[in-house]
Amino acid sequence: MKQGICIAFLLVTLSVFCSFDTTKTRLQKGVTAQDSLKGIDPETGLVIAKDLMLVKAHCTGCHSSKMITQFRATKEGWLDRIRWMQKTQKLWDLGEAEPAILAYLSTYYAPVKSPQRREPLQNIQWYKLD
Repeated sequence: MKQGICIAFLLVTLSVFCSFDTTKTRLQKGVTAQDSLKGIDPETGLVIAKDLMLVKAHCTGCHSSKMITQFRATKEGWLDRIRWMQKTQKLWDLGEAEPAILAYLSTYYAPVKSPQRREPLQNIQWYKLD
């Protein structure tokens, strides 16, 4: 009987341990599998990398980090977004921090092809069904 109780205890413990979801292993919307290998900041959901603290300081004071994770752009696209925020949303001049912020954003939140969607069909020759 003791052996059966021990086995049941081990199975319950193992199932709880296996279902435990840590922030670093969970893929969040807007984060690729490659990004998640670097680790995810539990506070913001942003990729843990050099200049993360700089991005947190300049960006998440005004808006949610979800605005970053949901928007993917090239370096030029991120720069356009920053200029738009400076022009219309009263974002301050980022000064010497701007190149580092752009490098972080364009590296970890660059455009990616969605694996869930197929490529659009091209050069289709339609035929009439009889």
